[in-house]
Amino acid sequence: MSLKDQITEDMKTAMRAKDVERLGTIRLLLAAMKQKEVDERITLDDAAVIAIVDKLIKQRKDSITAFEGAGRQDLADKEKAELAVLQAYLPARMSEAEIVQAVRDIVAEVGAKGPGDMGKVMGAVKARLAGKADMGQVSTAVKAALAG
Repeated sequence: MSLKDQITEDMKTAMRAKDVERLGTIRLLLAAMKQKEVDERITLDDAAVIAIVDKLIKQRKDSITAFEGAGRQDLADKEKAELAVLQAYLPARMSEAEIVQAVRDIVAEVGAKGPGDMGKVMGAVKARLAGKADMGQVSTAVKAALAG
């Protein structure tokens, strides 16, 4: 079963269980997926769905930070609940040690020498690690690898 089919089934399950919060988050995800399909006239594969989930998770994390900074814990809690639902659709993430090793391998393959090669390395890293690792951690690992 594809990830897209799994999300649709989860929506039906949430409807039957009358789980309003979960249902709302899943509908939000399905709307983002449908928007991408319509805009680009494509059918999403699992990698594209994971990219959308990653984007929505990043938005939730940014919102949580903003709401907590503004003292709106009620809204931050709502975003955290949505974040938990969205994270369930991500595959198991690479550990920090695995990320560092993968970045080192890619830096060696590309032949990067310093911070000026950051773009070249990030392009290769994104192609290989997208959906498998937190890109914030990857960026930090790339900076460390190129600085050292």
